[in-house]
Amino acid sequence: MRRFVWSVVAAQVLVQIGAFSLPALLPGYIDRWHLTKTEAGALVGIFFAAYVIAVPVLVALTDRVAARNVYMAGAGLTALSHLGFAFVADGFWWGLALRAAAGIGWAGAYMPGLKVIADTLDGNAQSRAVSAHAAGVGIAGASSYAVAGLIAGVFGPQAAFLFGGVCALVAIGIAFAVMPGDPPTHAAGVSPQALLDFRPVFRNRAAMAWIAGYTFHTWEMAGLRAWGVTFLALTLAQAGAPGWLPGPTVLFTIAGFVGIAVSILGNELSQRLGRMRVVTVAMTTSAALAACAGWTVESSTLLAAALIVAWLASIFLDSSALTAGTVQAADPAMRGATMGLHSMCGYAGGFIGPLGVGWALDLAGTNVALGWGLGFGHLAVVSVLGLAFVRRLG
Repeated sequence: MRRFVWSVVAAQVLVQIGAFSLPALLPGYIDRWHLTKTEAGALVGIFFAAYVIAVPVLVALTDRVAARNVYMAGAGLTALSHLGFAFVADGFWWGLALRAAAGIGWAGAYMPGLKVIADTLDGNAQSRAVSAHAAGVGIAGASSYAVAGLIAGVFGPQAAFLFGGVCALVAIGIAFAVMPGDPPTHAAGVSPQALLDFRPVFRNRAAMAWIAGYTFHTWEMAGLRAWGVTFLALTLAQAGAPGWLPGPTVLFTIAGFVGIAVSILGNELSQRLGRMRVVTVAMTTSAALAACAGWTVESSTLLAAALIVAWLASIFLDSSALTAGTVQAADPAMRGATMGLHSMCGYAGGFIGPLGVGWALDLAGTNVALGWGLGFGHLAVVSVLGLAFVRRLG
């Protein structure tokens, strides 16, 4: 069973390894394609918007057909998106279309891959497997910044996307080899008309509490992931830095790895102390850090980097706890639909986050500190609202 779980996690790592190539290389694309900050935010955010549209159908479909089939289609579309960026994209509209394709592809890979694991386990074993899955996705996401920066620095930005496309193709082979090809055992007893009927999920108050928390969590995380490298690059240009300090893509990768470790710790703490306590600490801390980080853009690169690392870690603290909470609260017969709604709501917030930061930067014009203060500051408000919602529902 461990071999099966880790094979699925490996496939998810390969699908995800190119996911943040665009945010990692965003400063260059802003200059090369003459993008406004709002357009740059839209290029990152459209990934989440497309995900939101596709995920309710694709994940709920796994309650009827083999999740492997959905997963392979999603990984294939992810590969197509990366290869399109490598060989075709030459401006905003091509980039927008290909990023949307990547969002649909991730909708077919992320939660269906997680459901393959969740359907085989229960209890603490299930919770730990979900945490391992989240860690694998997190490792790939964090690594994608440094990987994209390294490959682009040596071979050019197109090569970074080519690498992501090839990795996604390898993930298809792993999925075909290890994932079950049979439809769920309960599929024959469920009406096809119920495919998109989320009313039973909305009536599950426990599941909706975690879904609400995940929505605001992803809003905040997506905003930081989209603009973190650009923020650090600008701070470095404005304030300078000692020679030993790594570059922006490596710094953000370090922040991501710290976040992964914290995410695993958060899931273990949630089993001992209670998920609501962990979520409360995480969202309160991330709100405080978000309110401070943007204002450091012209003052100190070391301080800005330290705040970004701490902020991302605090966001990750409740990442596994929120997802595992939804999985465990779901009715097994509606697990696919519940996880689909979980992702749909979360990634709706993920679309707004990058766009909101970009809009604030354009709104502030040449006042750099105000733009980043408002852009990251709105994510502090989001975190506070998320905590209020999850505690109210929970």
